[in-house]
Amino acid sequence: MSILDRETLAASPLADLHALASELSIDGYRRLRKPELIDAIIARQGGEPAPEEAGGDGEEERPASRRRRGRRGGRGRAGAKDEEENGAGATDEEPDEETAAEETEENDETEEKRGRATRRGRAAKEPEPEEEEEIVEGEVELLPNGSGFLRVSPPEPSEDDVYVSAAQVKRCELVPGDRISGPRRPPRRSERFASLIRIDTINGRPAEEVADSTRFDDLPAAFPSERFKLGSNDPTIKAIEWLTPFGQGSRVTIVGPPRAGKTEALKRLAATLTGQEDIQLSIVLAGVRPEEISEWQAGPVPPAAAISFASSADAQAQTLERVIDQARRLAARGQNAVVLIDTLSGVQPNAARKLLASARNIAEGGSLTVIATALEPLGGETTVIALDPVLASTGRFPAVDLLRSWTIRPDLLVGEAGAEAIARARMEAVDQ
Repeated sequence: MSILDRETLAASPLADLHALASELSIDGYRRLRKPELIDAIIARQGGEPAPEEAGGDGEEERPASRRRRGRRGGRGRAGAKDEEENGAGATDEEPDEETAAEETEENDETEEKRGRATRRGRAAKEPEPEEEEEIVEGEVELLPNGSGFLRVSPPEPSEDDVYVSAAQVKRCELVPGDRISGPRRPPRRSERFASLIRIDTINGRPAEEVADSTRFDDLPAAFPSERFKLGSNDPTIKAIEWLTPFGQGSRVTIVGPPRAGKTEALKRLAATLTGQEDIQLSIVLAGVRPEEISEWQAGPVPPAAAISFASSADAQAQTLERVIDQARRLAARGQNAVVLIDTLSGVQPNAARKLLASARNIAEGGSLTVIATALEPLGGETTVIALDPVLASTGRFPAVDLLRSWTIRPDLLVGEAGAEAIARARMEAVDQ
């Protein structure tokens, strides 16, 4: 190991001095101020005893409390001058935030170096090369809060699974089932699982390529052209399918006053769409009754997230955004995602329109379909399904209000003949 002079040591960060002192096996180096630590390092490099180890004055070591008081109290001119010459300054007593962060990040590495120095004895040697990072690989499973886990033995969880932060999930546009790899960090004192330091690869591709790909909002959108074939015998669902058709990438609102049957219509649509192949169906509840949450959870597709009407409008919007963001990632990867929302009524209008606007049919790609209940149309829909509360309350189905319901460009979904049939049905409803 090359011998470092006092000037070089004084210009070094405190964390580097601690690492060097660990290599030189200097006892109690973390308790020394910077000038004392530099003296000890110089003494150890030259083979001379450090000032504290010499003990030439025969004075017993002062208690720790007295030493602390001595540091905080007034310093003599000689001490202040010595500190100024060695560049210690105010950080000798209490490291600043940057130094503290460096010590925290390098704590594990320093402990490893200390252990290696102890095993080699007190003789100074060249530092050993740093240990290689432990790389893990597995399948992504996302949690409702936006974070996730790297499952090393999917689909079953295990103690070896690695936590993936919500920021990493969002930055790399991760979706459930992605296979990722990267270095892991061992769990800290208050943690149960190891954490992923960074994501190196996603499905065999460098993570940078995936993260730098085209943003979802910049992908070209086209009007929905592939209709959902519901094939249900339920009168309301049949009326929706033929008179207010919607397809992959549609923005649909089911509107009407309270007790018009909006939630019931959404449940029947959910039951029908559950059997559809090649779609990723998600249900999210926001601002509903607790009893309705229980009913949905007992259904064929449990909600991906649920929050009652007791929560704030912001909390409801955040719950919806998490599910929509995941569906956006699926659509960007070329899959067909469908999100059913009950309801948008408790969300601020601007936030509700933003959530609804995420639905789109990506040209030559995937799609995101959003079907949501609301009191009134929000604007920007491609299909509005209006329900008649009078018909619903008296049990007369279908309870679709044809005069207030519509689909933009129905010819793309049902052809010219189908679009003409819808127009005739609307005209007959007007004449009644």
